[in-house]
Amino acid sequence: VQLQASGGGLVQTGASLRLSCTAAGRTFGTGTMGWFRQAPGKEREFVVGFRRSLSPTYYSDSVKGRFTISRDSAKNTVFLHMNNLKPEDTAVYYCAASERQIILSQIRSESSYPYWGQGTLVTVSS
Repeated sequence: VQLQASGGGLVQTGASLRLSCTAAGRTFGTGTMGWFRQAPGKEREFVVGFRRSLSPTYYSDSVKGRFTISRDSAKNTVFLHMNNLKPEDTAVYYCAASERQIILSQIRSESSYPYWGQGTLVTVSS
C-alpha cells in the first residue's frame, strides 16, 4: 500500500491550496483516512480524520471552518482544500490511512493509522 501526497507549495496569507492524497494498492473501502501536519520544531499534529464516505468528518479546532475534504473515488484520491491560509499553517502535511473504521476517541491519534504518505510541504508567508 502506498499513499502519495502532493500539492504543497509557497503561498501568501489568505490564499488557498489543495492537497491530494492518492492510494495505490488498495481502496480502503470502509476504512478511515486522515491528514496530519508537522510544523518546524514541533510534533506532528492531527488536522482532519474521515471515513471513506466523508461522513462523519472530524477537524481540529485550528482548521475548522477553513479546511474541507473531498474525494475522487474513480482516482482513489482524497483532497484537502485549505482556505484562508495562515502562517501558522506552515508545515509538512501527511496523509494517513487505516483499513479500520477508527473510533472517534482514536481518530486523532497517529498510532491509529498504519499507512502514511511521504508528506508535502506547505509554506504560508506573512
